[in-house]
Amino acid sequence: MKLRLHPYNLELKHTFTISRESRDFQPSLVVELTDGTYSGFGETTTNPYYKITMESLTEIITKNEAFICALTEETPANFWQKLYPLFTENMFALCALDIAYNDFYTKRNGQKLYEYWNLNIQNNPMTDYTIGIDSVDTMVAKMKELPWPIYKIKLGTKNDIEIVTELRKHTDAVFRIDANCGWTADETIKNSFILKELGVEFLEQPLPADDIEGAKKVFENSALPIVADESCIIEEDVEKCVGLFHGVNVKLSKCGGLTPGKRMLEKAKSLGLKTMVGCMTESTVGISAIAHLLPLLDYVDMDGGLLLKKDIATGITINNGVISYVNENGTGASLL
Repeated sequence: MKLRLHPYNLELKHTFTISRESRDFQPSLVVELTDGTYSGFGETTTNPYYKITMESLTEIITKNEAFICALTEETPANFWQKLYPLFTENMFALCALDIAYNDFYTKRNGQKLYEYWNLNIQNNPMTDYTIGIDSVDTMVAKMKELPWPIYKIKLGTKNDIEIVTELRKHTDAVFRIDANCGWTADETIKNSFILKELGVEFLEQPLPADDIEGAKKVFENSALPIVADESCIIEEDVEKCVGLFHGVNVKLSKCGGLTPGKRMLEKAKSLGLKTMVGCMTESTVGISAIAHLLPLLDYVDMDGGLLLKKDIATGITINNGVISYVNENGTGASLL
């Protein structure tokens, strides 16, 4: 098995702003594992919040290339387990490798990934579409540019309620709110009652991840369900969310890929938590991988490819929130 790295600087359709940053480009690394007949593709992104750079990604993967390429006959679970000790400081890199190997392995076995997992795709949830922080007029224009049944609204400003109130005038779509750690506990509780009346389904990570007491207070008093994101990074975090959150949003890049991500979702369901997977503005390579987890999810945010000015890959398609698989085996993704 050989390894190839494909770095990209993905240009976004619009400046994307959340409570702590704005960006027009998203650096992304696609990993390819190939035996000359089958190629598996996986993706991860850089991330300043988690101090992940393109240099750190390529360095750790290249450093371990010989070991990675020798694992040709492993199951995906064993492949991940053998690499994990080498990548504990860079789960983003492990994610790209894990997705690529899941894709490679199932392509070689003549299966789609969800078939390998014995999952039923008949009742998959729809994906939301994200509206980043901007002027209210621009946020309204973004909604009108792409009418959608579910919008994820990024907040964390001094005018959050006014923003949602205005957006509500222009659509009957379901709203989900992601404050990206931008609120206090009291602010969250107060906002939850107003936002519930405005047709909001849940609040995602309103408080900083280290505010445990605040999370408990919000959990007990919020009018809306609270979903963990920055508070649920790796497998050990799922159990810690019980009593603090109503659900968890698993990000594959943060936890190290599909293999641990699937375990996290199964653990969350066993604990009575709602399940969600979110994306990191990946191309259709990363988004196609997420699609195979859909049968395990209550909610999903996999609009990364839709936010790009130009995609770099083919794979799953999304129409008005509905995700469709392609005929290809594996995750279904291929580079253009």
